[in-house]
Amino acid sequence: MSNDILKELAAILEARKSESPDASYVASLYAKPDKMLEKIGEEAVETIIAAKNDDRDNIIYETADLWFHSMVMLAQKGLSPDDVLNELARRFGVSGHDEKASRK
Repeated sequence: MSNDILKELAAILEARKSESPDASYVASLYAKPDKMLEKIGEEAVETIIAAKNDDRDNIIYETADLWFHSMVMLAQKGLSPDDVLNELARRFGVSGHDEKASRK
């Protein structure tokens, strides 16, 4: 189910590329890439605050906002949720320490 939602949302985000920034929030983010990136940072901070406050409902809400805005950025860059899921699958079973060390 969750992967279906990601695919549906990715399709909608792709379709919004042809919308007017005045008619679509997502299109307005595509028109202002710096604003889109600022939104990701803002949502990340709000997610951290929710977690620090141990507010379960707000953690879910803010994480949804963070994922949404991250997906907008992925779409703008020609990437999809599958690209991220494939990277997570690649890392599965690999020690976090080993994975981090391989990035150097």
